[in-house]
Amino acid sequence: MSFLDALKNAFSKKDDKAIYLSGFRKSKDSFGGALNEMKLKYKGVNDDFLEQLTIVLLEADVGIELADMICEKLRATSREYVNVTFHWAMNFLIRSMKEIYEESIDPPINYNENGPTVILLEGVNGSGKTTTCAKLGRMYQDQGKSVAFVAADTFRAGAIDQLVQWGDRLGIHVIKGRENGDPSAAIVDGCRYAKENNIDILLCDTAGRLQNKAGLMMELSKMNRVAAREIPGAPHNTWLVLDATTGQNGLAQAEIFNEATNLTGIILTKMDGTAKGGIIISIKHRLHLPVYFIGLGERPEDLRPFDLQAYLYSISEELQEHVE
Repeated sequence: MSFLDALKNAFSKKDDKAIYLSGFRKSKDSFGGALNEMKLKYKGVNDDFLEQLTIVLLEADVGIELADMICEKLRATSREYVNVTFHWAMNFLIRSMKEIYEESIDPPINYNENGPTVILLEGVNGSGKTTTCAKLGRMYQDQGKSVAFVAADTFRAGAIDQLVQWGDRLGIHVIKGRENGDPSAAIVDGCRYAKENNIDILLCDTAGRLQNKAGLMMELSKMNRVAAREIPGAPHNTWLVLDATTGQNGLAQAEIFNEATNLTGIILTKMDGTAKGGIIISIKHRLHLPVYFIGLGERPEDLRPFDLQAYLYSISEELQEHVE
């Protein structure tokens, strides 16, 4: 059984197949479609084939470093065989993407067994951070956990009110910071509320300004310190919310945040709005941070735990229909 066949077999057993296929439709049409066109144009793995494959990978936002690495590895490996089919090359490509993601093992999400689990959500304005906070709250509610929100994005106009509206809709208590006030004060109030009310998950929607990196580092460091002072080990998770449609620009944002704070994971939003599905592989390779959740649509249930097999199948389904 080829790698693509095994991937298809594994995907067929998953419960959220439809959400993944719908959410990655643009990436599938662009990535798989471009690869299928190569099957008709090129014979074998030659320089022209590899040059075009590099372009396809760049258009999928895999990034130049990874695109070159994959193509050079494909060139070297193909020389070991007399006849290299398009099917073989595609199996090699998708398997290589899997191996790149798995170069570093994703640690499990850290949950506090002795009190509230504090999760800081960071990200620039427009990344979908506040909406993602609400979707995570709904997810944890569905798991039977008690949840509270901290509206600590005190500098974006309307951010506090937006989270309060979500809290009202979901029946989740919101601890509000003062507009233009110190976000760390809201974190302190949230931690104290969580302890006093036996809250399982405290989701903190924090500010995300990049205009001044030194100021950002000081602000985020202070949030970490005050959370740890209130609840041992807090924040237990610090997740960066990235807009997938920004592609490599989002990766640059992630590098700045990763320098400024101790990120433990990534949430990619708006995956359904982009054809650049390769950004997931690029982020993992560059930052060695796990992608814990991806946004595949507008509904709360469209925020899905990241599944590497489902992702790889979804972006290559168009391809697989033509390589059997």
